[in-house]
Parts: sequence; C-alpha cells; structure tokens
Amino acid sequence: MSKAHIYFAGADWASGKHDVWLTDADGKRLGMRTFAHDGEGLAQMCAWLTATSGAEPGQIHVAIEVPHGPVVETLLERGFNVYAINPKQLDRFRDRFSPAGAKDDSRDAETLASSLRTDGRAFRELAFEEPALIELREYSRLTDELTREKNRLVNRIRQQLWRYYPQIGELDTELSEWVLDVWEAAPDPAKAARLSKKTAAQILKKRRIRRIGADEVLDILRKQPLSVAPGVADAAKAHIRLLIERLRLVSRQIKEAHGHLDRLCALLAEPAEAGEGEAEPGQPQKQRDAAILHSLPGIGRINLATLLAEASEALRLREYHALRVLCGQAPVTRRSGKSRTVGRRYACHPRLANALYHWARVASQIDEKCRSKYEALRARGHSHGRALRSIGDRLLAVACAMLEKGTLFDPGYGTAKTAC
Repeated sequence: MSKAHIYFAGADWASGKHDVWLTDADGKRLGMRTFAHDGEGLAQMCAWLTATSGAEPGQIHVAIEVPHGPVVETLLERGFNVYAINPKQLDRFRDRFSPAGAKDDSRDAETLASSLRTDGRAFRELAFEEPALIELREYSRLTDELTREKNRLVNRIRQQLWRYYPQIGELDTELSEWVLDVWEAAPDPAKAARLSKKTAAQILKKRRIRRIGADEVLDILRKQPLSVAPGVADAAKAHIRLLIERLRLVSRQIKEAHGHLDRLCALLAEPAEAGEGEAEPGQPQKQRDAAILHSLPGIGRINLATLLAEASEALRLREYHALRVLCGQAPVTRRSGKSRTVGRRYACHPRLANALYHWARVASQIDEKCRSKYEALRARGHSHGRALRSIGDRLLAVACAMLEKGTLFDPGYGTAKTAC
C-alpha cells in the first residue's frame, strides 16, 4: 500500500463524547470532529473518517488509549486498523505539543494521531478476541472482586466478635461456614454455656469437619467471657447477622464463578478443528494454548484464567519479553555515567504479577527443578520474593517455548534416558 494512501486518526474517548482528529501520511490535518457516545454517533464517526479521507477503512489507522470498549469494537467491526497505547506513554508524547502541560480533548486526539504516524512501534495493534476469552476475562476479574469483598466481610465480622465474643475466632481464623453455624447456635457466651455436645457434633458432621471435636469446640466457647457494657453484645449480634447473610451470598457467588472459570478454561483447552492446509488427515491436532499452560506445574484455575485473560495478546504472539514486562519479571536498569542500578519492575499488570507470584510459589513446592532453583537462590542470599521472581521468569520462558512447539509440559524433558 502506498504511503500516500494511508491516513492516521486519533480518538480521545470519554463517557459522553469522543474527539477524533484525522491527518494524512504527512501529518497534514484533514479534520477534527466530536461525536456522541451512542450508536448513531459512532456510526457517524466511521462514516466521517472514510468520507473525509476518501479512503477505505483498511487504509485508516486509528490510535486510542483504551484497548477495549464500544469505540474499539465499532472501529474493528467496520474494518479500521486500531492501535492502543499506554496513557502514561501518551502523556510523554503530549509534551511535544505543549511544554507548559496544557491539556484538552482535541489536543489529545491530535497527539494520538501524530504519535501513531511517527512512533507506531510504541502502539499495539488490536483485534477481535475469541468470545469465550472475553467471558473468561470478565469472570476472572469478577472472582477477584468477590474474593476481596469476602475478605472485607470476614474482617468486619471478626472485628464485631472481638468486641464481645473472641472465642469464636479461635475456632477458625478464616471464619469458615461451620464456624458461622456454631455462632448461630451459640451467638453469645451465655448460650455457649448451654450448647449441648450433640448439637456441636451435628454441626461438625454436617460440614465434614474432623480436625476438631465437639468437646474441644465447647471448651473454647466456654472460656471466661469478656465483661462488656449492656447492649454491646446485642448490637454486635445484630451487625453480625447482617454480615453473615452477605458473606454467604458472596461465598455462593464465588463458587459459581469458579464453576464458570472451569467451564471456560476447558472450552478454551479443547483442540481446535484443523483449518485448510493446517494438518494432514490422521495427524494429531495441535494443542490449544490453554491446555499447554494448564499442563505446567503449579498453575491452577485462578492463575490459568488470569494469564489467559490478561495476557492473551502476548501469549498469542509468543512474546516472552512482553510477558516478562506485563508480569513484572523483567528488571529495570538505570544507568547514568558510572552509576548503574538494577531494580524490580513495578510498572506492570498487578493481576498478572500476583498470579505469577502464586504460580511460582506453588511450582517451587511441587516441581523438583523449581524447588532446586529456589533453594539455590536462597542459599546465595536472595529474598523469598526475589527467588520466586526468578522461578516465575523461568516458567514464562518454558511456557513460551512450549507454546511455540505446541506441546504439553514434560517433567522428564532433558533427562538422560537409559537404554532398554
């Protein structure tokens, strides 16, 4: 395609309107308009881009900050080339147009179009994703949100128990479902003194709790109670009853979300039908990315879903270095004159960094090679977190190699094989 027939646009999106700036290949302004955020407005935006440039959608390259949403999906559906950039990078490009730091929506749209034209390598091209992957991303983020909500509710219940009835917290610090049943049977020390062994045993049997017996439960509940002012216990009990209802609802929603994650991960792991020319008849089908990642040691439902949802593009392109940056494994080097320091990368995706930490932690416990590497790093004086980051970096390298080859993880790969 001739450079003369390429056009660049910048779309500064907002909740109610979108400012769009259009230039030709030489940076000459062709027009700037504002469009409403509705179906008609987005349709007008696409029509204006093609009418003003006189080109087909495939000849127009559009830059935008957000990599998802109705604006991106509308442009992709109409055949435009869409590119995203980190807002922090765009802020640096903005200084070329206003050293004083002035900012407005039209200038941001111009900055997007200009930077895409001159520094396209700083952008990443967007494309439609598999519907199951979009759904997986939503449930993965929802699971994290629900887990945080559950932790908040548990902490609030624990605080109310601390006011008048700390014995309950000694049964289980996580306030599991069976502990809540015990509290409902004996919500204060006075009722705990009258709680029968048979009732306690029935609660433990119902919840299949074997690590503690009914006698031990009663001994803990009947410890010397706190002396509190009149009305404190009744107020705390009323508060706890409301919190328990919310906690049980959130727990049920987490369980349902986990079921959806399992279903979607299994769907994404199913072998895809071979396309034309991809495989010979009778040959085994190539493994899907989800199946390959799931075969790695230490990765579970939550971490697998997070990797597939938040690093889908880097996984699809098998870009090991992009994965390292996204997961916070690539160190940051600062060099000036004779000074040189290497530190941890904090500018990363927090969900990916957290997932890789737990992936490496579990892998160092169950995989022999990861455990050996962890012990060697600790012996050299590295901290626990530093050692796990090295293991996580190795796991990413192994994952990318497996994805490129399309093979599942083999724990015996590279070991000497004895002759039969």
